[in-house]
Amino acid sequence: MNEHDPILTVDRLNKTYDSGHTALSDVSLTIERGEILALLGPNGAGKTTLISTICGLVRPTSGRVSVGGYDIVDDYRKARSLIGLVPQEITLEPFEKVWDTVRFSRGLFGKRANDAHIERLLKALTLWDKRDAAVMELSGGMKRRVLIAKALAHEPRVLFLDEPTAGVDVELRKEMWAVVAQLRADGVTIILTTHYIEEAEAIADRVGIISGGKILLVEEKGALMKRLGQRQVRIHLAEPVERVPDVLSNHGLERAEDGRSLIYTTLEGGPPLAGLFADLAGAGIVVADVDTRRRSLEDIFVELVHNGNGDAA
Repeated sequence: MNEHDPILTVDRLNKTYDSGHTALSDVSLTIERGEILALLGPNGAGKTTLISTICGLVRPTSGRVSVGGYDIVDDYRKARSLIGLVPQEITLEPFEKVWDTVRFSRGLFGKRANDAHIERLLKALTLWDKRDAAVMELSGGMKRRVLIAKALAHEPRVLFLDEPTAGVDVELRKEMWAVVAQLRADGVTIILTTHYIEEAEAIADRVGIISGGKILLVEEKGALMKRLGQRQVRIHLAEPVERVPDVLSNHGLERAEDGRSLIYTTLEGGPPLAGLFADLAGAGIVVADVDTRRRSLEDIFVELVHNGNGDAA
């Protein structure tokens, strides 16, 4: 496989369970080598089913998935050897030592013992001082680090993180983001599912939004924010107005209910505000203060899921 080819390709993937529930519907996705993709979606959207199918834990009803050029069904062993999975639930043997837990995971993939690699992993994940501790002695955050170490023990090129910071405090969440950034710097491709919008904004290169088993959108984060992001300017007035003067109609201003402010909405990178303020002054309106609020990724996410068609107004 050419090093410039995508590391992961999902082509028209479908999964319908025996109960008749369709968890994935015609999902297509391409992941480039070394990128971080954040997959956002409400509960039941299909995030975990998609990851489980790619990792070989769930058999697809139809469609194809290849990892590193290997089909996940026809070349299961080769495809699976390229994948590391950090599940949402913490599933570790409580009495096992950290070192033994991680070392054993490498052997499960038929890899020869490489204690130097295990040592590098534990040091990178700030677990080296805990290598002889039983898992049950660790904090929740440390246990999540052990899960990541286990997933990386066999040196995969793609790492799936299913809700990696669920239930951890803000400080630890930021530490985990730093770990993810370092993994990407080491050449690991990362796909993470998350409920935390700020997580996607902080570390992802691209953002995918899934709802009802369908991919609504996959786009580079900055381009998405620029294309769909809006800026709302609230202009507080020295004196209330009964209505927006006709001479300002071309600006699309909205009057607040109390008449004490006007609201101006524009896309990021839209026209400068100087013309608006000049027209306000020309209409005899005195501005007391101005607040600006930028549309967040969360706003975009909520709107896309609500519309269900990949288009945000």
